Amino acid sequence: MAGGPVEIRQLVTFQKVATLLSFTRAAEELSYAQSSVTTQIRALETSLEVELFDRLGGRIRLTPAGERLLQYAEQILELAETARADLAGGDGPAGNLVIGTMESITSYRMPPLLEFVHHRYPKVQLSLRPSLCAETCHALRQGTFDIGFLIEEHTRHQGLETVVLAEEPLVVVAAPDHPLAGQESVSIDDLRKTSILATEAGCAYRSLFEEELQGAETTSCLEFGTIEAIKRGVVSGLGVSLLPRVTVASELDKGELAALAWPVPFTVYTQLAWRSGKRLSRELKLFIDQTVRLMQEEQPLSKSG
Repeated sequence: MAGGPVEIRQLVTFQKVATLLSFTRAAEELSYAQSSVTTQIRALETSLEVELFDRLGGRIRLTPAGERLLQYAEQILELAETARADLAGGDGPAGNLVIGTMESITSYRMPPLLEFVHHRYPKVQLSLRPSLCAETCHALRQGTFDIGFLIEEHTRHQGLETVVLAEEPLVVVAAPDHPLAGQESVSIDDLRKTSILATEAGCAYRSLFEEELQGAETTSCLEFGTIEAIKRGVVSGLGVSLLPRVTVASELDKGELAALAWPVPFTVYTQLAWRSGKRLSRELKLFIDQTVRLMQEEQPLSKSG
């Protein structure tokens, strides 16, 4: 190559710019000066004798050569990371996995998995990132998350591979003394006339619930930041809420909440997703296998690609 050998750090910088499509954001995430990022990319283009990016005013996009290089760069960097982890960790898995997740998964599904990984593989560090499904899918495609949890309908996402871990039962809950709690049957019209306590916008099962409630001008929706806050609001009589049953199982058993007799007309699933074509490291394979195993102890699994 006319400009000299390609350096690993140049490939790291190139991959970051290519996934974010921003020199400024890449510099921030890599803790570089923007001029350093620009210099590295120009040096890489000189070495390879190709243009990797089209500069369009304030925006950039990959050239065809840049798109091909990105595939090679990801393979090279993943192989380099595997070698580093193998050498640094001896016989055991080591390294960091960045995981997109959500409160209902982190608090109610993941503790057995976190405990298992912590005790069995202490050199594997799990970095949990709170994220809604759409945000998780975007971060997986960009390479900022290694893997992510989704709770939504069984949906194929372009550029991602998924495994369905389990159906996630949903239930509408209310305070035990709420007027709807004593009814043998609750209709969607009944729900349209009461206050709804909802998770933040972008939650998949909230969106499905809102579709069912459409056409109700009188429906009052109070948005809460966390499931725990929603449960406290429901207990205090502020309204009713649709939540994964696993998040309210304890309160239902204790009689602190009541499940309304409204059959949820849609089904969502807890799923695990990662970028298509991604070379799975030993640590990532381990995480996927153990997640599937622990979920399978609760419910049968089905898979999709």
